[in-house]
Amino acid sequence: MRLEMRLDAVLSRFGYCSRREAAQWIKRGRVQVNGVVAKSPTAKAAPAAVFVDGQPVEFPDGLYIALNKPLGCTCSHREEGELVYDLLPQRWLNRADGVSTVGRLDKETSGLLLLTDDGAFVHALTSPKRHVPKVYEFECSAPVPPSAVTLFASGELMLNGEHTPCLPAELVITGECRGLLTLHEGRYHQVRRMLAAVGAPVTVLTRVAVGPLKLAELNLAPGEWVAIDPALFS
Repeated sequence: MRLEMRLDAVLSRFGYCSRREAAQWIKRGRVQVNGVVAKSPTAKAAPAAVFVDGQPVEFPDGLYIALNKPLGCTCSHREEGELVYDLLPQRWLNRADGVSTVGRLDKETSGLLLLTDDGAFVHALTSPKRHVPKVYEFECSAPVPPSAVTLFASGELMLNGEHTPCLPAELVITGECRGLLTLHEGRYHQVRRMLAAVGAPVTVLTRVAVGPLKLAELNLAPGEWVAIDPALFS
């Protein structure tokens, strides 16, 4: 839990308004602390005790969400076109620590994507030392050769332009041109490149799990999100 902060700092840090505007918000009675209307922007309170317009400050101890990323969205703050950040409330994007994705999914890949304003959480889940498993469901334009199961599991597959082989990965073929692939690392377009290397170009790709989180269990339509407990990954 965060320590007490000035109310104008709370409103600014969590994306409600600027510190300059906070005085007017408080003057209009829009801010309460423990059920009592606040009087001064310099008064201090724990963010979890602060209500704005009758609602508690969102995610006072850090923002952690799972999003079902739709096709066509880009995991970037700068590229043109539809961004995953366009799916989030603007107030979250105004938070002092910013909001970023935990890793990326390319524009033509849908599925489970984590977002947070906690840089340490991003580092912990993307660190090569953690090997957090990520499961992808795919369809290909050509049959997946059964030999790919052994090749991917061997840890000997070398992709073009790489200097080290891919870590062992678990491939389950569920149909002639369909399957599930579990990775323990996150190289550029890795699923597509691995399957292309065995003659099975990917046509449809969805991430269905990250660590203990499974997209099917979250019951999210494309574009929807839900808060998650970061302790799931500890």
